[in-house]
Amino acid sequence: MLVLSDEYPPFNYRNSEGKLTGVAIELLSQAYNAANTELDRNKIAVQPWPRSYKQVQKERNIILLSMTRTPEREALFQWVGPIAKTRIGLIAKKSSHIKIDKKEGILQYEIGGNPTNIGVQLVRKQLGGKAKITITPHPESLVKMLALGRFDLWAYEESSAKLVFESFGLNPNDFESVYTLSESEIYYALNLKEDPEIVKTLQQAIDNVRKITHTFPID
Repeated sequence: MLVLSDEYPPFNYRNSEGKLTGVAIELLSQAYNAANTELDRNKIAVQPWPRSYKQVQKERNIILLSMTRTPEREALFQWVGPIAKTRIGLIAKKSSHIKIDKKEGILQYEIGGNPTNIGVQLVRKQLGGKAKITITPHPESLVKMLALGRFDLWAYEESSAKLVFESFGLNPNDFESVYTLSESEIYYALNLKEDPEIVKTLQQAIDNVRKITHTFPID
């Protein structure tokens, strides 16, 4: 099967040596081993998230990692996991001294994000068309625009944001999450028409890895 990934540390990303790693990669690799096969990391396609998001909805024989499972997405994919818990927040520069106590407080700020990322989707769900959103699919552009004050808040996964800041030469301690949009879990996503036996086998393999190795905790 084709495995699709993007740069989403600490779940799936290239390390300083260019090797694909992260919780989602390592868990999938061990699940393949448990199913008596091998995950060839050199054949994992790393591409922009919007492209992968559309591709897995159109094509079978694809495993997409890593996707936050939400009610809005539930009927769009088959799900295997969970991989890990995740928290999506609105991230600001500490020097901006932004404080948000309730969702209505978000309206006064400009928000940056990826159009198909869960962060932007959550903002739109909570605020509808009232939210002021700057869209770009490129993480580097988003973190640089936030650092330069081109928008006020970045809608993104909190632990991942820290590593993204570091990867682009910014100090994570200069930023902070000022509002939590959602706490959820991330999964592997597959096409709705994927063979149910493939989905079942992959789920069983992941469950066995956790049971036997006691690694990859989700609690």
